[in-house]
Amino acid sequence: MVSESNKTVNLGISGVSFDDVINVARHDAKVVITPEAIAAIGKTRTYIDGYAAGGIPVYGVSTGFGALANRHIDVKDRTQLQKSLIRSHAAGVGPAVEREVVRALLFLRLRTMTSGRTGVRVEVAQIYADFLNAGITPVVPEFGSLGCSGDLAPLSHCALAMMGEGVVHDASGKEMPSSDAMKAAGINPIELQAKEGLALINGTDGMLGMLIMACADLYELCTVADITAAMSIEGLLGTDRVFAPDLHAPLRPQVGQAVSAANIYAMLRGSGIVASHLENDSRVQDAYSLRCAPQVAGAVRDTVDYASTIALRELQSSIDNPVVLPDGRVESNGNFHGAPVAYVLDFLAIAAADLGSISERRTDRMLDQHRSSGLPPFLAHDPGVDSGLMIAQYTQASLVSENKRLASPASVDSIPSSAMQEDHVSMGWSAARKLRKVVENLSRILAIELVTSARAIEFRKEFKPAAATASVVKELRTVVAGVGPDRFLSPELEAAVTLVQSGKVVAAAKSVVKELR
Repeated sequence: MVSESNKTVNLGISGVSFDDVINVARHDAKVVITPEAIAAIGKTRTYIDGYAAGGIPVYGVSTGFGALANRHIDVKDRTQLQKSLIRSHAAGVGPAVEREVVRALLFLRLRTMTSGRTGVRVEVAQIYADFLNAGITPVVPEFGSLGCSGDLAPLSHCALAMMGEGVVHDASGKEMPSSDAMKAAGINPIELQAKEGLALINGTDGMLGMLIMACADLYELCTVADITAAMSIEGLLGTDRVFAPDLHAPLRPQVGQAVSAANIYAMLRGSGIVASHLENDSRVQDAYSLRCAPQVAGAVRDTVDYASTIALRELQSSIDNPVVLPDGRVESNGNFHGAPVAYVLDFLAIAAADLGSISERRTDRMLDQHRSSGLPPFLAHDPGVDSGLMIAQYTQASLVSENKRLASPASVDSIPSSAMQEDHVSMGWSAARKLRKVVENLSRILAIELVTSARAIEFRKEFKPAAATASVVKELRTVVAGVGPDRFLSPELEAAVTLVQSGKVVAAAKSVVKELR
């Protein structure tokens, strides 16, 4: 969720990193096209210029698109062909997607242009860099992409803005016609030439950008989940013995599980609360939501690792159709199909939904006087007069329930389009959109566990908590008050959510446990 800002990203002919995408999308890093990339773009463009002037049928250069691919286009109409493509394909509807999603979309399409495989002119690549550097963000409606033939509608809305048409947000967030924003920034609209319209919209850039940001967020939230699990275990008088290293990698070499177990074990190091009941506790085993926390969070970590592998491969790809090969051949292909990305987007939604589910079970246990090992009902200051955190769990349960619905995969669906020419699509954009909501909900779910577990720890005032959990509680208390009579709860929960999303919860834990991952 947090990354360095104010960097400059140099775009060459090779791939870019996760950090590059995050810094451009979220932190307004400047983009520079390298001389190497400029040379590669120029060399490839000479091939397209040759085809555009000739009579050899080349898809998207001298033909129509999709089901109209067999329609020959006269030389005099080939520039208009590209303009018409963008205007007709910019057909999205609904609310605008988030600024960071559009910036990722622009950046990743630019990255493909700089690979030298798309056949656009240098001027086209440069205007994408100019938009990013000026902070101009095309308004891209949420609905319109099937995740095949690329994210056609979203990318078309971006390309339309480069033509000086459509609507954008300027650097201050003000909505205005693209032509006005470009004029204010000193950017001239682009006049698209042969193949360029097609090259701007045939990519998996939208779903890929959302995948990369989701992976970054989920890595952070997995660590938050380990922190809140440790706090809940402490608050519920659980044991730390089940997180000992010799019970994980040697017995079950699941990588993520070992990481989460080590995190929880380290978070509980030196806990007076845990030590207070180790020798005389009549309970043989803790409940699954405590004992199996690293097995679940670890599986999420492994899922994010796999999804990141797919994303990294996609970052090294040149997604376009047709593509210009190094020897000048222009070949059609199906690399724009979003299946690889769509599958892992759906997989992440399933994993993240389950991580929220086990978190809610720990919260519920802390609020139930019959299962909380002596804590007051609902962690209320004066039970009966006060309801404590009773309804916070309701809120958490509603978020968990929504995530379970959103975990239903989008990629199993396919609705044929373009008169059955495009007869199987990935729905990857839809998978990405719902994953963003799942991740957002997960941060809220974990924030509610954070608030609950901190209060549970404070009710164990006869014993000292671990230094790491105490550090997190101290950080939380800068924005959320401790035990006391009932008060307006919603602002406190929202403050906890902001704290989780800011990275300060992890930072507070790492101030004590340096090795936390």
